[in-house]
Formats: sequence, structure tokens, C-alpha cells
Amino acid sequence: MAGLPEEWRIGILFSQRGLSMVTEAEHIRGTILAIEAINAAGGVRGRPLAPVMRDPESDPRLYREKARELLVDEGVNVILGCSHSASRKAVLPLIERHNGLLLYPSMYEGFEYSENVIYTGATLNQIGCSLADYLVRNHGRRIFLCGADYIFSRESNRVMRDLLEARGASIVGERHVPLAADTGALRGLIDDVRAAAPDVVFATIIGGPAREFYRMYAEAGFDPRQRPIASLTMAETEIGRIGPEFCVGHILSSSYFQTVDSPANAAFVAAFRERFGSEATTSTWSANAYTQTRLLALALEQAGTLETGALSQAFLGQQVIAPEGPVRVDAETRHLWLTPRIGVVGDGGLFDIRWQAAAPLRPDPYLATVRFDESWIEA
Repeated sequence: MAGLPEEWRIGILFSQRGLSMVTEAEHIRGTILAIEAINAAGGVRGRPLAPVMRDPESDPRLYREKARELLVDEGVNVILGCSHSASRKAVLPLIERHNGLLLYPSMYEGFEYSENVIYTGATLNQIGCSLADYLVRNHGRRIFLCGADYIFSRESNRVMRDLLEARGASIVGERHVPLAADTGALRGLIDDVRAAAPDVVFATIIGGPAREFYRMYAEAGFDPRQRPIASLTMAETEIGRIGPEFCVGHILSSSYFQTVDSPANAAFVAAFRERFGSEATTSTWSANAYTQTRLLALALEQAGTLETGALSQAFLGQQVIAPEGPVRVDAETRHLWLTPRIGVVGDGGLFDIRWQAAAPLRPDPYLATVRFDESWIEA
């Protein structure tokens, strides 16, 4: 063990306050659960993982500031962090300038590649294509698009428009509200939905405004079982915050649900509840963070160093049985092979899985192989 550090210091950059604190708290929980399990098993090469945590409070300016603290002041060059594209874009120039390595655990809009990032969330080909098919086949062809006014929503809605129209759907309206939209802006959005009378709403609003929008949607008299909101982000923990009684029938396209039936997920859910309370729910936010931390341990075991070049190379091709099932780091794209799934909120606030792919799907962040004129799901 000569020459090895006493501990492996890694940066944790997730918010505990602000717009995205609910989802980022889930990232923290998944990360901490994995770190504690790795350390309890002897760490990596006999040394524990030592998290160095910073709270950027959901503010892109603070993400940059805290990332600089980790990279420069703390001398940490591996950061597990950021929960949405605005924060990832804010820190990416710093990560690249200081030759650090960012592990990013959220689904996102794609169209990005960096030698300094491992992307462990889903890309649109893994969650958008199957959702477009599902909506048209099960809910109708009149679709209303809405989102927050930032890159994830704009790009996701642009791609979903193409996917839906290629399947014969009509986009009957589209509106973007501010990232931190207030009640007035959301009320105007509800009015637009009512006027358009869609069969389904595809929403890419995030954080507190998204939860308020779901509540207002129910209070406005819309029945999610007849006219659901479909999302790529509204997972179990936020459904619990909204109130499951307001959400029965809403749709999520994701690679992970708490209801995934597998021994690995049963163990993950049990460990999560033992650590964070018997009523705690897992979600794609906690599961992705947990999985990327386990992948980090595997890559670190192989590389034997936190030096960016060697560790980054060691990630490529790593695979693990995650709570969602088998995942693998794609050596070409630096994203994960993931299993697409579609869930519908049930009476208890968890998701009934209505469809899932037979095997993990290769990530295609540039949608280079997506066929916009053919269905991805067999009838």
C-alpha cells in the first residue's frame, strides 16, 4: 500500500437549499449510501472514500464558486455533482480548465461530450423515444408542450416535438415559464392548457414550480387518468411532496423506479430505508447517484489513482448490476447503457411500470441513430 493516500477525497456538489433541493437531496442520499457501503466493505484498495461536501443552493453562480473551492482550494479533482443542465453548464468550463472529472447523475437533453465528464443519467433516446410512442398509442395525438425557460426544457421539447409529430401527433400548444416561475406564470400556463384541450401534457418544468404546477393542475379540475402530465423528471420523492392523491395517472419515463422487481433493487430499497427512515422513497435521483458512486469505486480500484487521465480511462467499459439492472459505461460516448421504462403513478404514490425494454439501450446523446419515422415499441 506504499504511496497510496490515507483516504480518497472526492467532491460532492449537490444543493441542500433552493429550487432543486428535493431532487438534489436525493442525489446526496444515494451518494452517501454508496460511500458508506464501500467504506464498510474496506474502501478502495484499503482506503476509505472521504467526501468533501459543498452546498451550491441551486444557484449557478454558487455552483461555479463551490466547484472552484473544491478544485483549487481543496485540491479535489473528482466531483460528483450538479442536478440540472444549468448547473452542469455552469461548472463545466472550470472542470475542463482544471482538468477535473465530473460525474453527472441526471437525465439530460444530450448534445454534449467532454473528456472531463462521465454522464450517468439517461439521454433522450433512452427515455424520449419510448415515451413518444406510449403517449400516442395510449392517450391520443393532441399534445401540449410546456417547460422551464432553460436549455434542458427547450432542447427536450424540441426533440419531443419531432418524435411526436413523426408518429402522427399534433402539437396544440407550447409555453415556457421562468425557471423559478411564480404562481401567476403557472396560472397562465394552466389557462393555456385548458384552452388547447390536449390529450396529454408533456412537461419539463423542474423543482418547486413543477410541484406547484401539478397541484394546480389537479385543483383546476383536470383528471390525470384522462389527461395526464408526462415527464422525464417527476419521480417518487416529488410525487410524495405534491401529494399522491393529486398525481394518480401521471406518467414518467425513466430508467429506474422504486417498483423495479429485482434482487439488486430490493437490497437497495431496504438499505435506503434502513439508513434514511422506513418511509423514505427511492427514485431515479438517488439510484443514479448511488450507481455512479459504485462505478467510481470500480474505476478507482482499477486505476489506483485519482489522477484524471488514468481514472477517466478506467471508467470506460465499467459495468455493475445497479438497482435498475445491468449498466455499463459506453466507451465511445461516456454515457451509460440503461434500460428504458415507463411508469404511471398509482394510488400509493409509487409507479406502476407499464412498459420496459428487454435489455439496456445504448446511449445516443446526439440522436445520430434515432429513426423519427418508425416506432421504437412493438404494438
